[in-house]
Amino acid sequence: MSAPHEVQELAAPGERDITGLADVLIDCVEGGASVSFMLPLARDHALTFWRKVASEAQAGRRVLLVARDAYGICGTVQLILDLPDNQPHRADVAKMLVHRRARRQGLGAALMRAAEAAARARGRNLLVLDTVTDSDASRLYERQGWVRVGDIPRYALWPHGGYVATTYFYRDLSA
Repeated sequence: MSAPHEVQELAAPGERDITGLADVLIDCVEGGASVSFMLPLARDHALTFWRKVASEAQAGRRVLLVARDAYGICGTVQLILDLPDNQPHRADVAKMLVHRRARRQGLGAALMRAAEAAARARGRNLLVLDTVTDSDASRLYERQGWVRVGDIPRYALWPHGGYVATTYFYRDLSA
């Protein structure tokens, strides 16, 4: 295991950050991750996605966390804060991505701890996420104390096509 990565919040991501985030997204999709995008994932499509996320982070509607290594951004996770009026106590966790070069180094767990800390700092005490059923990410969330709610068959598609099931999890931060 290499040295731990430092996770930081990007409140105002610049174009270099957006490019690095697009690189991580493209790597994850090319590696088979079912994260809302299909193959082939055009760079322009990935950049457009991250520019939208950057805009929402700047407006305070999302929290964007990243980790870097010697090559640049190697991991990311988001908290979606812009929820209905009757849900001011919670946030959705989205797009927890780790570049293949940085996997199996504890980065996913570090990103999730940082997301939980960011949620607490904003007065959010309930987090919700979904992930591919029985995936490495699913096992990570269970190890981190997330509670499995249930599975939905055929929820999404793999990036190369074909159905994939999704599992929903929650984490109560008030305990």
